[in-house]
Amino acid sequence: MRNVVFVAPFPAETTLRFVRAARTLSDLRLLGVVHTPPGGDDAGLFDHVVRIENPLSLDQQAEAISEYVKRFGPVHRIVGILEHIQLHLAQLRAHFNVEGLTIGAAERFRDKSRMKEALRSVGLPTARYRLLSTMSDAHDFVREVGLPIILKPPAGAGCKATARVIRPEQLEPAVRGLAPRPEDKLLAEELIVGREHSLETVTVGGEVRMMSVTDYSPTPLEVVENPWIQWTVLAPRDIDSPDLDEVKTIGRRAVQALGLRSGVTHMEWFRRPDGSLAIGEIAARPPGANIVRLTGLAHDTSVYRAWARAEIDDVFDGPWPRKYATGCAFLRGVGHGRVIAVDGVRRVQDELGDLIVEAKLPSLGAPKSDSYEGDGYILVRHPDTDVVRSALKTVIGAIRVYYG
Repeated sequence: MRNVVFVAPFPAETTLRFVRAARTLSDLRLLGVVHTPPGGDDAGLFDHVVRIENPLSLDQQAEAISEYVKRFGPVHRIVGILEHIQLHLAQLRAHFNVEGLTIGAAERFRDKSRMKEALRSVGLPTARYRLLSTMSDAHDFVREVGLPIILKPPAGAGCKATARVIRPEQLEPAVRGLAPRPEDKLLAEELIVGREHSLETVTVGGEVRMMSVTDYSPTPLEVVENPWIQWTVLAPRDIDSPDLDEVKTIGRRAVQALGLRSGVTHMEWFRRPDGSLAIGEIAARPPGANIVRLTGLAHDTSVYRAWARAEIDDVFDGPWPRKYATGCAFLRGVGHGRVIAVDGVRRVQDELGDLIVEAKLPSLGAPKSDSYEGDGYILVRHPDTDVVRSALKTVIGAIRVYYG
């Protein structure tokens, strides 16, 4: 019986989908390290649970795993999907002599400056960047690359604590707001202008075995800056076109340069107006924005299980044909407070019918979500990419969410 520790601090639905996938594997004792155990139908997902008070405490995570080692013996894998614990997981693997993403690789994926240094060292295209500790550093960087630029923490995630500086008078307030210090520097990057996409990979034994491409509309940064925008993610059916060959090559080389042996990655990349490509950043964890679900629907398989098989079993079960285009429209609106009305749902149902494969509508009375994914979503699928693209436009054009 293999002992697999899943560090899953909170029972968010996104996390539980991966826990459920791990649960389906054979010869496995699933051990949870949690702050809040799952309840309801998911109460029995873990064979055993150890609760910790601080979900981001490395010491408490280590104590929990030590308790498991005493009870059940050596650990086979230590896994988790949250961005903020990836380095901790690597440190725990090193401490308990467990295979998986190493500390060095985790640091390269997590620290955006180290990531860009590693990518640029092998000739991969990224935005120019600099670590800032003073206001003088910020002015020097702007003189070097010009405006606009992006400011963010080196280990940030999901466009949080990110500022876009477009005009000179915005620079100093933005830097002061993010408060860089010599011991806690700020990452400055040139703002890449172009269409933003993502590339997902499944890697086993150091070899990329599966790739998927998605398109954002608008960009994630614009979504974070404008919390009322209803936005979409599209996974086109055809990803074997020649214009995607270069990004696939870049994705493979990036995974190798950063040192992933088995697992999944999520890479944000841009196509500039002149056609050239640049990597925004890449993470050694599953993507958000329902991209895992969209990728599975496109291939008629479970990418949650593909993650579990790669991370825990070191196995890839594909390839699978890409049968469909899929898309997700995220539902948000103007205002604050609680959801008081959702209009346009009947129109969407009547116009799209069987194209809709999954929906989570905003709940009346629920407080407005502070997540960039908003208060609900609708997933659509069809063999024709243009049909899916049109369906997404129908959703965001018809549905309105009101707060009060």
